Amino acid sequence: MYKVFVNEKKLLLSKQSENLEKTLGYENVTSLEIALDLLENTSVKELNVFGENIDEIWSQFQSLFRIIEAAGGIVNNPEGDILFIKRLGKWDLPKGKMEKGESREESAVREIEEETGLRDVELVRFINTTYHIYVERNGDKILKCTHWFEMNFKGEDTSKPQIEEGITEVAWKNTAQIEEEVFPSTFKNIKLIIKEFWNTKLK
Repeated sequence: MYKVFVNEKKLLLSKQSENLEKTLGYENVTSLEIALDLLENTSVKELNVFGENIDEIWSQFQSLFRIIEAAGGIVNNPEGDILFIKRLGKWDLPKGKMEKGESREESAVREIEEETGLRDVELVRFINTTYHIYVERNGDKILKCTHWFEMNFKGEDTSKPQIEEGITEVAWKNTAQIEEEVFPSTFKNIKLIIKEFWNTKLK
């Protein structure tokens, strides 16, 4: 199963039909183009395309886009707070495009250090990958795949925003602050990965 966000609307690609606002049985790539059109140009907020061969569906879906891979992290301090950045008025997790020759892990650590000013973050484990779609100024349709890692930070707090990347604030937030301040002003894929991270911590 794959969850992709299209302008903050949810597209679910799955084997079985899911109980969403609208469902479409997969026949060919046209089914995916119809689904995207509905999410981009109508009031439909969530849509499920389902079919037995999920690998084929995902492969066909990817073929509609230029794929950009990125990596980032959920950084914890010893108090259990999580590190956030603020960009364009929204709270976000530090992340960025992978560079040629980098592993996902190397990219995640580099981006966190660049965007937040922290040094010596410790990579713990891979969490999951989130997907969202956007259109570049030149009209290219992009599928962005962001690989998320859990990180620990125990050193001296040298955090400062990377202003040249449009980041205006770097802040540690506890669970209550995340629920009250971050969630109302962030992206759905960020909410998704944080909740997934919390669920794995509870197990």
